[in-house]
Amino acid sequence: MPKIALITTGGTIASRLDADGRDVVASVTGAALRETLHDPLDGIEITVDEFSNIGSYAIDLPLAFDLAKRIAEHLANPACDGVVVTHGTDTMEESAWMADLLVASDKPVVFTGAQRSADEPDTDGPRNIAEAIRIAASPAARGLGVVIVFEQDFHAARDVTKTHTSRVDTFRSGEHGKLGEVDGDRVLVHRKPLLRKTYAPGRVETDVELIKMVMGASDRAIRFAAASGARAIVLEGFGRGNAPPAVTRAVEELAASGLPVIVTSRCPEGRVKPVYGNGGGKDLERAGAIFAGDLTGIKSRILASVLLGLGLDREAMRTEFEVLGG
Repeated sequence: MPKIALITTGGTIASRLDADGRDVVASVTGAALRETLHDPLDGIEITVDEFSNIGSYAIDLPLAFDLAKRIAEHLANPACDGVVVTHGTDTMEESAWMADLLVASDKPVVFTGAQRSADEPDTDGPRNIAEAIRIAASPAARGLGVVIVFEQDFHAARDVTKTHTSRVDTFRSGEHGKLGEVDGDRVLVHRKPLLRKTYAPGRVETDVELIKMVMGASDRAIRFAAASGARAIVLEGFGRGNAPPAVTRAVEELAASGLPVIVTSRCPEGRVKPVYGNGGGKDLERAGAIFAGDLTGIKSRILASVLLGLGLDREAMRTEFEVLGG
């Protein structure tokens, strides 16, 4: 009989209207979530571990790091065959990617949640939990790394992102596509992720800033971030990885001091590549910026926090981004 650990953290899936009937807040316990399941999941043993009970907008990098460690502790138990994590959707992709970078076990780890709170009559939470448990209990899911499942589809943590504020099928993997799907009691894997690597830092760096480029953006934000102690800056640039001239000049100065500046694109699909001169990506490359392949700005920030936690310098970080950026 497969044995699955259900780690609960809060989020919409564990939220109800408060006593005043005005605010939706995380308040449903892990045990109560377990009781909401309509699917009996015969033949699967489930234990509940209530890690936290907060909205995921309140989760920070150290807490996500601790969550990854908790997942690894469960998987280190020979009696545990897989882990399911219920989590708010706001930062789920970040916690899932953090866990994917830190959890070395090939046992399944599945994140899920809900877009509709627990007291809505058509809440999507119970079905998502049941499907997540089926994936975690399936031998077919071993070696996939951390995945997110919503509305029957499951996705690699590296590729997936929240695409809609409220729809129940919010999680998508853009040009890469889903890993597979759940059809009743069947878990069907269509592809396996190749760009995976795990690390074992003792901590993660919290001072990593993400700055998005817009037309005519000044250098104020990037210079302020550096002056106030940022250990790395992720630049979500235009197209192939370009920035306004003022920002490019600031990167040249900051990179000369050894500060890692990581270049991603604000486009939802495609890879960054240094192509354009006259202040574009070529100048960012010459300044020493790290190009992150097709990792998003959000995922690049998580990777940078892990690599800095290992104590890597900029050039060592560049090598790891080349491995995982594709």
